[in-house]
Parts: sequence; structure tokens; C-alpha cells
Amino acid sequence: MRILVTGGAGFIGSHLIDRLMEDGHEVICIDNFYTGHKRNILKWLDHPYFELIRHDITEPIRLEADQIYHLACPASPVHYQYNPVKTIKTNVLGTLNMLGLAKRVKARFLLASTSEIYGDPEVHPQSEDYRGNVNPIGPRSCYDEGKRVAETLAFDYHRQNDVEIRVARIFNTYGSRMFEQDGRVVSNFVVQTLQGKPLTVYGDGSQTRSFCYVSDLVEGLMRLMNGEHTGPINLGNPDEYTILELAQAVQKMVNPDAEIIFKPLPQDDPKRRRPDITKAKSLLGWQPTVPLQEGLKMTVEDFRARVASPQGQHLASVSE
Repeated sequence: MRILVTGGAGFIGSHLIDRLMEDGHEVICIDNFYTGHKRNILKWLDHPYFELIRHDITEPIRLEADQIYHLACPASPVHYQYNPVKTIKTNVLGTLNMLGLAKRVKARFLLASTSEIYGDPEVHPQSEDYRGNVNPIGPRSCYDEGKRVAETLAFDYHRQNDVEIRVARIFNTYGSRMFEQDGRVVSNFVVQTLQGKPLTVYGDGSQTRSFCYVSDLVEGLMRLMNGEHTGPINLGNPDEYTILELAQAVQKMVNPDAEIIFKPLPQDDPKRRRPDITKAKSLLGWQPTVPLQEGLKMTVEDFRARVASPQGQHLASVSE
């Protein structure tokens, strides 16, 4: 098949492209390189079945595809809050453009939505029928509400125009190729420890998250795309850890002498986050297989090859 991946040079998108290329598909990658990086897809650039287009999806584009994986959007607070208007435009105008393309060429469309649509949840764990507790005017709303609107658009195109859609609600994902300065908790802890800095825990560290390794997530996305269920379907790891437990796990793995310091909790930061993956298990036959310790080990090894040393010297192969 000819498959379009928006945001394909990003963390999750590039791992998805690896799988699609290895399966023999023709892949078109669209990315504006706001948070993506060409090094993530370097090995495919000369492949006859791979095409890279530098393009911002807030502008229309015309091409042919059988499937569209719509992943393009800054997904970490540091990046989506840096230019919140751009973030909401990517979620709304970008999704409109991609759904319009899916309608024209009759492609199946998968939206990479997010657990952030549940906000700071009052229901735990979060199942797909929970409608969320989101602050519509807070600093995170450009992303939270943007993805909620993207889901609305997808279902409206499905109902009104018979576009085949799939909606994945992605929970915390980590692994190789995470951006060093993305502000996500796993990358923060790993980078801080490798650089000999204290690990920064916000609040008292009792807030919880669930961490899914990227290869597991990609498998879930592909099963959703190629299955018969529209969704939304939660994709994430149901094992729940406190932020302090994660900090201690990274500390033990990288530098047992590293200090852990505490800072105030950011506004609207969710206190608890864990997916109910009953639907993913029953409808897709999917559940995560990579344990946190194993995933962290692979993630640390990847960061160790890329991140500045405590003296601030980058490895020669790294260019940010």
C-alpha cells in the first residue's frame, strides 16, 4: 500500500515508518521539522519506496495514499506551549486538511489523539467513555482541546462523508529517538542523570503516569489501522508508577548518587493517569509487552549516545 505518515520524522512517526518500510509498503513522510529530525529517517532517504516531503500540514497538500497516519503535532508541553496558536492550528487546520485529503482519495485515516483529552481525570483508570475534565482556557488547552476538536472533526467526516477513520488515544510513550529537550518526564530524568544534574520532580512525586515503550505503541497503531474498529481506543501501558518511583528507577540505573530535588507542580498537571485498555485487548488483541526496566535500559542507551556529557561536550555524531 501507499501510506502517508504526517509527523513522520518525529519520535513515534519514525518508528512507525520503520515498521511500514520493513513490511514492504510505499511510504510518504510529511514533516515540517518543528520537533522532528531528519536523522530519525536517514536510513530510508535513498530507498525507492520512501519519499520525504517538507511541508506544514496547516497548508493543504494534494497526493495519493491508501492510508493516512496523522501524527503531526508537537506533543510535549515544552513544544506545544512554546507556540500555542500554532499548536491549535496544527490540530484544527492540519486535521481538516488531512481529513479532506482522505475524503478525496478515499484513504483510511488514523488520528493520533491523546490521553490529554481526559484532562486531570476524576475517573480512574480512564476508559474511552469518560468525557474528561479539561480546562479550556489553561496553558495546556491548545493541545488538550486541540486534540478534542481533532476527534470531533474525524467523527464528523466519518458520519457526514463516510471517511473511514480510526482514533487512537495515546498515553505516555517513551523510547529511543525522544527529543533531548522535550520536557517529558522520562527524557528529563534520563538527560539530567546522564549530565550529572539533579533529577527534578514536580510536586511531591506522588502523581502517577503509565509508560508504554514505543515499539508496543506502534504495534497498537498498526493493529488499529488495519482492524475493523473505529475507536476511540486507548493505547498505553496499564502499569501505574508514581513520578518519584520513575525518578528512583532512572537514578538507580544511571547514577545512584544523583540527587532528587522537588519543584512546584505546573498548572493543570494531571494527578493520576492510567489507561483502561480493555477495548484494545478485546478488539485488537493488543497489550504492551516491554517491561519498564527493559524499556528504560534501551532508552538510556540511546540517550547516552546523543546527550551532552556533564562537561557540556556533545558526541561528534550529535548535532541539534
